[in-house]
Amino acid sequence: MYQAHTALFFYAVSPVHMGAGTAFGLIDSPIQRERHTGHPLFAGSGIKGAIRHRFAQLPGWKGDLLDRLFGPEGGELYAGAVSFGDAQLVAFPVRSVKRGYVYATSPLALSRASRMLELLGKPKLPAPVKNIGEGVANVCDTGLTTGGSLALEAFEYTASESAELKIIAAWLADHALPQGEAHAFFRDKIKTDLVLLSDEDFAYFVKNATAVESHVRIDDKTGTASDGGLFYVENLPPESLLIAPLMASAERSGKGETAAEAVVSHVLANLDGQLLQVGGDATTGRGQVVVTAVK
Repeated sequence: MYQAHTALFFYAVSPVHMGAGTAFGLIDSPIQRERHTGHPLFAGSGIKGAIRHRFAQLPGWKGDLLDRLFGPEGGELYAGAVSFGDAQLVAFPVRSVKRGYVYATSPLALSRASRMLELLGKPKLPAPVKNIGEGVANVCDTGLTTGGSLALEAFEYTASESAELKIIAAWLADHALPQGEAHAFFRDKIKTDLVLLSDEDFAYFVKNATAVESHVRIDDKTGTASDGGLFYVENLPPESLLIAPLMASAERSGKGETAAEAVVSHVLANLDGQLLQVGGDATTGRGQVVVTAVK
């Protein structure tokens, strides 16, 4: 049983490829998605592995402490003291006629984030989330619109300003996005450019507006493209925002008596506000996310 909990926000600053491993369509290497919603996700096992790998490079974390908190890789059998759940999508960048892009979200995405926060003992989102019809959008700032219409990709939505959405956007800017001067522009941007779409319209963008890259496999001998060496890789675009639970129990190794709260503190001291590489294609700069713990 877990005795300590917190929520982690993951903000992508580069394309992220958390691979699904199998392909059923035109994309050879798709990203992980929830089966029932189609929303992109980061699997908890991948998050835990990425964080363990990061901590293994830090002074004082090699060997004993790493095994005691994350679990041994072999030999002795005991469960680690820290656990990470799947990261769920909160906001997704969608190309806009004005201001480059918006942070699109939906009633479902916000309600799930609010539920997770409350279950983890954190304050839920500070304003109610209302349903919205297809073809309609709520905005924080009418500066995104022209004549009452919001243009996203090739689609046009009837837009109206929402006081509740403004409150949620301000909360996300303060609690979900990284602190520091480097991220000040984006904290200000989400305050004005968060857009609420219907669950159906949001689902369309998260399924069809990801970044898809073509890759060519080169033959070492000829220096030219291998026969059949063209393949396509899907990435979650930068500026995406996700939320995941971090849960901890007291240490179970028998080698120490670290309490659950101390386990969380150990992890956050080396993770909160830091850059983390998750997923594949690390050597091409993919998978860079900034982690923010909800205070």
